[in-house]
Amino acid sequence: MNYRHAYHAGNHADVFKHLTLTRLIALMARKEQPFAYLDTHAGLGLYDLKGDQASRTGEWLEGIGRLWNATDLPALASDYLQVLHDMNPDGELRYYPGSPELARRLTRERERVLLNEKHPEDGRLLKENMKGDRPAAWRCILGKAGMSRVPCCLWLKSAP
Repeated sequence: MNYRHAYHAGNHADVFKHLTLTRLIALMARKEQPFAYLDTHAGLGLYDLKGDQASRTGEWLEGIGRLWNATDLPALASDYLQVLHDMNPDGELRYYPGSPELARRLTRERERVLLNEKHPEDGRLLKENMKGDRPAAWRCILGKAGMSRVPCCLWLKSAP
């Protein structure tokens, strides 16, 4: 199977996963000691919901599309929704953060972040999307060869 997450970004399962991830990162960051984050199926890192792939399925409409303008959401969702609003300052939902983008925005500078994507094109786009303002503790690794160099004692988030 050649899975491409861009077709499914922002769907109901993604929203649940990202709400949970946002909360976990917030809880981990309460501790003084830095933590490591490993994403074994990172995808592109961020997504354009108006792009060809997301538009083709429209799955995001029944996921984040239903929450975007909701006003009666629990406080637990506030950090997650703040990231979304920061990414879409004009008020129109277009850009959606994947797990790597959430980690970029929510982890502290001292955290170690390792991102893996086995699909070659998505891996290239992940590296492009994640370059920039993060420290050397951030690395994109690609495929099984990259995973073999990862220490075994890491906090792990893995998507199907």
